[in-house]
Amino acid sequence: MHPDDSHKRDFSANARLPGISMLAAVIGALATLAAFVLLSLIHWFTNLFFFGQFSFADRSPALNTLGPWVIVVPVAGGLIVGMMARFGSEKIRGHGIPEAIEAILFGKSKMSPKVAMLKPLSSGIVIGSGGPFGAEGPIIMTGGALGSLLAQCVRVTSAERKTLLVAGAAAGMTAVFGTPVAAVLLAVELLLFEWRPRSFLPVALACAVAGFARTVFFGTGPLFPTQTLPPQGAALFSCLVAGLLAGALASGLSAALYKVEDLFGRLPLHWSWWPAIGGLVVGIGGFIEPRALGVGYDVIGDLLHQHIVLQIAIAILVVKAVIWVVALGSGTSGGVLAPLLMLGAGLGSVLSHVLPGSDPALWPLVCMAATLGATLGAPLTAIVFAFGLTHDTNALLPLLTATLVAHGFATVVMKRSIMTEKIARRGYHIYREYGVDPLERHYVDEVMTRNVDTIDAGVTVREALARYFGPAQQRRAWPVLRDGAVLGVVDRALLDAVRASAANEALDTPLGALLAQRSPDMALPEETCRQIATRLAIHGLERLPVVADRDSRRLVGIVSRSDLVKLSLSHFEEEHKKERFRRIPMGNGKRRFHPVRKAG
Repeated sequence: MHPDDSHKRDFSANARLPGISMLAAVIGALATLAAFVLLSLIHWFTNLFFFGQFSFADRSPALNTLGPWVIVVPVAGGLIVGMMARFGSEKIRGHGIPEAIEAILFGKSKMSPKVAMLKPLSSGIVIGSGGPFGAEGPIIMTGGALGSLLAQCVRVTSAERKTLLVAGAAAGMTAVFGTPVAAVLLAVELLLFEWRPRSFLPVALACAVAGFARTVFFGTGPLFPTQTLPPQGAALFSCLVAGLLAGALASGLSAALYKVEDLFGRLPLHWSWWPAIGGLVVGIGGFIEPRALGVGYDVIGDLLHQHIVLQIAIAILVVKAVIWVVALGSGTSGGVLAPLLMLGAGLGSVLSHVLPGSDPALWPLVCMAATLGATLGAPLTAIVFAFGLTHDTNALLPLLTATLVAHGFATVVMKRSIMTEKIARRGYHIYREYGVDPLERHYVDEVMTRNVDTIDAGVTVREALARYFGPAQQRRAWPVLRDGAVLGVVDRALLDAVRASAANEALDTPLGALLAQRSPDMALPEETCRQIATRLAIHGLERLPVVADRDSRRLVGIVSRSDLVKLSLSHFEEEHKKERFRRIPMGNGKRRFHPVRKAG
């Protein structure tokens, strides 16, 4: 290693990482407890609303014997939650993930205690009264609120608070589904908006803690254990078809959801009444097809294991899609993952009768993941999530193929995902692509100017104006040194200000005495260009002297804004300049190897 490269690393060092990781571990345990409370509330309200019992037993609302009175139950739940949102906190509306993203990007990752308490309670009421939602959105919001609240009790930066919020959200998802790796990927693809050890490691640790802790409450093993036969060669064509149809389903559901939301927005009623209207549609759908009510984990399992005949699968698919879109568009509280799993599995159950090349039981699983990945805009999460739910190793290749096809279809057809559209409607645009910033991967010693002209600290203001800032001025600014140590930088604006505002004798002040009244801004060779760009922006500077260390202040160079801009030019050429280095042999068979370039 070159001695000057000792400061360069693959990842930035962070001395606070162990402490933040320990806090994340605590949050992982708390989020698991919150998940248990949320699921218990759902069970309790389900028994209360549909069976008139005070019980925590896990019972499906499809087993109710209410007859036509089942229509009233979701309406009652919608009324209660609408009032909770109106007089408690409007933040409990929606499916949780967009609200978490908004808090992360635009709210300094601050969430209120009201949300931590009211979100699980409202979701328990909505889902327990038949709402066609899952528990994952509410627990992501609740876990995130717990992480944010704990972070607000200690001295941390906004970036560290974001990490702890996301740790709680991902740990909550892990506790509900038992899929820690998928939860980490969800954090990376949807919530963190960066790939750094400072955030990734605490989030992963929180998910690991939640994964072990959930065994105390929920046992071990996958939620929907499945084992399909290995796919055959013809399955590639089937995966392409399944991916395209799943992408179309995801796009259609997202478009329909926001059309319905727009329709609710035109109603001459306060928004607190909308969940009751949505509940009426849910009740009618539940009367037509009772298995579309509630979370529906049992229905997902039956679809994956081919225990539901084609006609019933189609009925569940249609009714679930309608009541889910209407209920979510009404602004009630509930999650999107479980409904998307059911809708995707329903699509796959229908396609399993016609797609060749593999076990028919494969296609509900494949379409389930593809629909989820396309709707969320998180394909890796969906692939690993489907595997974590089933532990079906034979399905990994079809899952990869179909989910990426669906994601590609959705990115072409849809401007935004179901997650970001809601935030965009509030006036915030989110750009979800990210890469390595050129300013992050280059250091000051790579771009700075090393041969620097300087001024001695003994030179007076009058002499400096005449000699260095006269008609023959060659530099915009000059570092001022005393015995080789940097005292600061002078430019024409500083000296003109002295001449204009001070007495004439001030012009005889040595530059060293003038700069002694100021705290010099400097750069170090081992700092990244991003750090320097930020410092220049904060202090409104054009350039900084580069010193060997802050103690000696020995000048080794100078770095300016123009040095930093050059890095963006290199990035532009990588993205837009088209090059060809080989020609196809033509005529006499001779090959030419010189590059042929075409400007983009």
